[in-house]
Amino acid sequence: MKRYQVVGIGNAIVDVFSSADDSFLELMGIEKGIMQLVERERGELLYAAMKDRVQAPGGSVANTLAGLGSLGLTTAFIGRVHDDALGRFYARTMADEGTDFVNPPVPGGELPTSRSMIFVAPDGERSMNTYLGISSELGPEDVSDDVAGKAEVLFLEGYLYDKPKGKQAFERAAKLCQQGGGKAGIALSDPFCVDRHRDGFRHLVRELDYVIGNEHEWSSLYQCDLDAALAQAVKDCGLVVCTRSGDEVILMMGDDRAVVPVRRVVPVDATGAGDQFAAGFLYGMATGQTLATAGRMGCVAAAEVISHFGARPEADLKALFRKEGLI
Repeated sequence: MKRYQVVGIGNAIVDVFSSADDSFLELMGIEKGIMQLVERERGELLYAAMKDRVQAPGGSVANTLAGLGSLGLTTAFIGRVHDDALGRFYARTMADEGTDFVNPPVPGGELPTSRSMIFVAPDGERSMNTYLGISSELGPEDVSDDVAGKAEVLFLEGYLYDKPKGKQAFERAAKLCQQGGGKAGIALSDPFCVDRHRDGFRHLVRELDYVIGNEHEWSSLYQCDLDAALAQAVKDCGLVVCTRSGDEVILMMGDDRAVVPVRRVVPVDATGAGDQFAAGFLYGMATGQTLATAGRMGCVAAAEVISHFGARPEADLKALFRKEGLI
């Protein structure tokens, strides 16, 4: 028996939310709807400008694990936080929500726990300004054989490729998982991340068992239109997932192909939509569902999280799956 059904590796980031209109974003020089990395000074400026802040443990993969934990899977997270107030809050909250935070907070050093200032516009679009802090030091020494090597499914975060040590950590984790008989995969994270690491990602896709990306990320990866990009992707990777915003989800594995329509909803807060899609999809994959069912589970989970403020589910996802006839 494996110790964990799903293990994630990624940036351990405290999400700090605040509402903001377009004029505020323009005034502060914030590009709407994307994730930007910021330096410490810029991060402190934006943090000070936030009104009515709401704090929660975040990071893309950690959000996905929270969704999987709420669905009853055994999960663990490989991440790095500082032994400060935010870091202890992060580790404690992850454990309270059912995910083992396997690396204890790190004492000493100058880098604080990472945080992302997320400004949510009236239309639900979120603009993320992330100061990586100590999570940027995540390295192969943080990856335990007993965790990554005992994962049925390993989920990697593309943003880790922004730092050489992060790249080494996640390549080590993937190797350990696959050597132990598990399946390792990645979320491409965003088109700008793909642009920065195109050659590395192309190589990685060929080594992994599944890859999740949206239409812009797949087109960026192969530098061609979506149809051509997906045709190449399915040759390179075992299982390919492509989300098309507000339209459909395409899932392909060899000659098997499923297209799942997306039910349009007006978002209250789009934060976490991709993370919870991944949670629903990975739940389906981990429990042996068909491609179509796993894709529908992802869509249900994504629709739930954008119906309220915050990046993690509030409703009972299993109950929603039952309502849709998925379980």
